This record gives sequence, C-alpha cells and structure tokens, in this order.
Amino acid sequence: MRRLGRIRTAGAAGAALTLALVAGCEGLDGDGASPSGGGAAAPAAGRAVSPLRNPDGTRPGLAPVAADTDRAAARELIETLKTKGRGPKTGYDRDEFGYAWMDTADGVPLARNGCDTRNDLLKRDGEKVRFRSGSNCVVIAMTLHDPYTGTTIEWRKQKASEVQIDHVVPLSYSWQMGSARWPESKRRQLANDPLNLIPVEGRANSAKSDSGPASWLPPSKGVRCAYAVRFAQVAVKYELAVTAPDRQAMLRQCGG
Repeated sequence: MRRLGRIRTAGAAGAALTLALVAGCEGLDGDGASPSGGGAAAPAAGRAVSPLRNPDGTRPGLAPVAADTDRAAARELIETLKTKGRGPKTGYDRDEFGYAWMDTADGVPLARNGCDTRNDLLKRDGEKVRFRSGSNCVVIAMTLHDPYTGTTIEWRKQKASEVQIDHVVPLSYSWQMGSARWPESKRRQLANDPLNLIPVEGRANSAKSDSGPASWLPPSKGVRCAYAVRFAQVAVKYELAVTAPDRQAMLRQCGG
C-alpha cells in the first residue's frame, strides 16, 4: 500500500498463453484508451488504459475490462494463479521493501530517472499536471480520475493525503504469501514497480489496507475486473500465489 519472474503453467501451451496475456492482448476489443487526454469523471473517458494493454504499468490508469473477449482473456490469466493459505505477518516491516518511493530500485521501469516513484506515478496518471517551480519532477497540482471510486479529484500538494499510491498487491500481503523469503532487491522492485502502483483516492486506499480481493474491491464496480487483472499480472510477474478465496473473487469479477 502506501506505505520477477518466470511464469509457470501446465505444459508449453499453457505457458505460451500466460505469456501472451501478460504481454498484452493487442487483438482484443475494448481498449478504453484515448490519446487526447481530458475527459469526464469515468476513468475510461480520460487517458486510462486497459491492464491487458499495459503489461509493464507505464501507461496511465485502469480502464474497465468489459468486452467479452477481454473478460475471457482475463479469466484465463487469473486461472493460472497458484493458491495457498496466507502465512503469518511475523517480521513484516515496510522498511524490508526499501525506503518509501526510492528511485534506485533496479529492474523496474522509471527507476533511476532522477524522480522518486510517487511523483513518477502522479505524472503518469495525472492530467493538467503542475510542477514545483524549477522542477520537472515534484508535482504540486493535478487532476486525477480515480479508477477505484470513479470520481475526479482536483489534487493539490497542500492536501497530499487526498491522493495516495496504492500497492495493488499490498506489501504485507506479499510478505505473507512468500516475499519474506525474497532478497531485499526483489522486494524493492515490487514496492516500486509501476505495474503494482496506482494513484487513488486516499480514503479508498486506507479502507483497502492490506486486503486481498476476497475482502476488498474498488467501490466502482465497473473497474473490478480490471483490478483483478492487475492483481493477477503482479502475482504472475513476481511468482506470488494468492489465496483460494482471492482467486475465486477475482474470477467472479470477470464473469467466472
């Protein structure tokens, strides 16, 4: 929250399918992207991109996954996830994933560009972005179309907590599902990977806490399948299992 990886499936055909899904489904319908910017409160009306076409997380937002072909592709991806029980939280600390919003987490997009992860994400998803005088990094104002609530936020740095950066797969969730045994370099990647990070309304982020999809889903129902896809993309990339209830909840959001 605020505060990689081989893909394994049964058989060569399964592996090829999963790789195709994570790499993006360019032939599918319902992109939801717009090159023009602007737009109304709904994320798809702005610059938001379907997670199926944003496999590295460098494009903005989280557009709904609505077309039947897209939702079928989403279910196939989610079905590849392994499941296990959630382990204890013993030993978890945010610092185990490096200091917050570090620009030096190697192996992820946007790292070592002279701008910290939080500002990279605000620039990625914000519209009408304004920077601090003399900076092309520090965002002080922007318009955000929040995918989780479907609202538009006119954000100003003076009220920084109104927009928070959500870890789609929460760091403590990952700890309980296996990241406690990873090298710190890999945990730093997860914590700063734009694939796993979305600027959202602060209250929604706080309400989610470290929940998996069985316990918490975005209030905006139209984006729930997209959220499940993004959660699955992160889990596949980092070879994380999810709980059986979480996988079932994710499948339900995409018509499974």
